[in-house]
Amino acid sequence: MATEFDVVIAGGGIAGLTAAVTAARLGRKTLVVTGDVPGGQLMSIEKIDGYPGFPEGVPGYDLCPMLQDQAAAAGAEFMMNGLERLDPQDGKWRVTTGEGDILARAVIVATGTSLKKLDVPGEQRLTGNGVSQCASCDAPLCRDRIVAVVGGGDSAMQEALTLAEHASNVIILHRGDVLTGQARYRDRVAAHRKIEVRFNTAVAEILGDARVTGLRTRKSREGAIVDLEVAAIFAYIGLQPNTAVLQDRLSLDSAGRIPIDGCMRSELVGVCAAGTVRCQSPCRAVSAAGDGASAAVTVDRYLTESSWREG
Repeated sequence: MATEFDVVIAGGGIAGLTAAVTAARLGRKTLVVTGDVPGGQLMSIEKIDGYPGFPEGVPGYDLCPMLQDQAAAAGAEFMMNGLERLDPQDGKWRVTTGEGDILARAVIVATGTSLKKLDVPGEQRLTGNGVSQCASCDAPLCRDRIVAVVGGGDSAMQEALTLAEHASNVIILHRGDVLTGQARYRDRVAAHRKIEVRFNTAVAEILGDARVTGLRTRKSREGAIVDLEVAAIFAYIGLQPNTAVLQDRLSLDSAGRIPIDGCMRSELVGVCAAGTVRCQSPCRAVSAAGDGASAAVTVDRYLTESSWREG
């Protein structure tokens, strides 16, 4: 593999793969540093709704490989290592990975986000033994059992619907008064006979020795403690941007995301950000794809004109 590229893209999710397709088709020598799992977080999503061209939705584990194949066919190269460091070097960027350093004329950061943890007793100890964040992976293991989903947004409701195809009952636990996701999901959850929603409820502890056997919950208002018997718990309480390796290199907003302008440019010359890692992202697969394409076009223009800011 060459040690210098026109564009290095950090992240192998929808944003990174779309950027790779676009940059490679524009004739740029392109490398995608995918991390351990090409496809990113969407690889565990049973169905992505609202993505153009798929009126019935599409599994993330189908869509992401399609995009990777398309990027490879356009000429992009791939490395299954993550971004470990980013440093300026002679007007370019030195990208440090587990396989060594790569020199890039421009960089697109599309490292995405990770699901937040509950940070309660029992969570770390029982991860993989009833504590999960992948319903499509573990739902078959929950057949005819009671499971809990924590959260009130799109992801929580999608995963609850996936789990309901296998489990005997699904209990959604949400801190707020109302579910906050799309109306389509709210309607499906409300109509599903296997799904129960408990509002104003937080998880205080995950119970069990070798495996999850239950939850200790706390009512948000009155503080009442209620123990639930469940065989598994799936938490979808928000997203944490994967920007830890960049926090000393550029400014981040209060949520840990990368500020950008309308062309996906960061404050660093030659560095764009795309997808859920950038500030004010709507956190949709389709917007991530648009970000990736926009970032690649911006980088191509920069490499052609040697000018980072317009005007």
